[in-house]
Amino acid sequence: MSRKPSAALLAALCLSCTAFIPRAKAQFALKTNLLYDATTTPNIGAELAVSQKNTINLVYGLNPWTFSDGKKAKHWVAMPEFRWWNCTAFNGSFFGVHAMGGQFNAAKVNLPIPGAFFGGDNIRTGVKDSRMQGTFAGVGATYGYQWSITRHFNIEAEIGVGYNHIWYDKYPCTECGNKIKSGQTNYAGITKLGLSLMYIF
Repeated sequence: MSRKPSAALLAALCLSCTAFIPRAKAQFALKTNLLYDATTTPNIGAELAVSQKNTINLVYGLNPWTFSDGKKAKHWVAMPEFRWWNCTAFNGSFFGVHAMGGQFNAAKVNLPIPGAFFGGDNIRTGVKDSRMQGTFAGVGATYGYQWSITRHFNIEAEIGVGYNHIWYDKYPCTECGNKIKSGQTNYAGITKLGLSLMYIF
């Protein structure tokens, strides 16, 4: 059996943290992170109030594109989060804890990943002249704020910091099948950055 966690296992682990939260009178929102959209990664989020001051949030992003000259930053990520609100849900500031998991396949790109890699290859520099693909999983903490624009629309700004462990394979070029190496590395830094448009039901 492979030492790498499967995509299905990562998704199950990420979603499991929402399974034991008691339901309250539902207030539900759908959202998209406009900053994430700007990186050519379509994404969708859903947030559900479980009490007056707590919500659960789940975001999924998918980048399936290969661009000219073999450039690509293909990936998917699922990110569940539990949030505590200072006032009431969907209003004002909040703090959260999030998990994340996904897969990536990137080559010939400058990845906008702030933070530090340690204990293995630097993925950010490694994909500039080679191809790297793999799996990642991690945790982090979030701070954010929501502004009510109309009865149904909110704007949300958020930032999160945390840790990811990454399992990867490295190849010499975009289409080459000869693997250079397999390895593991760690990342600490910004794990979330968002400016989202929301619709609240």
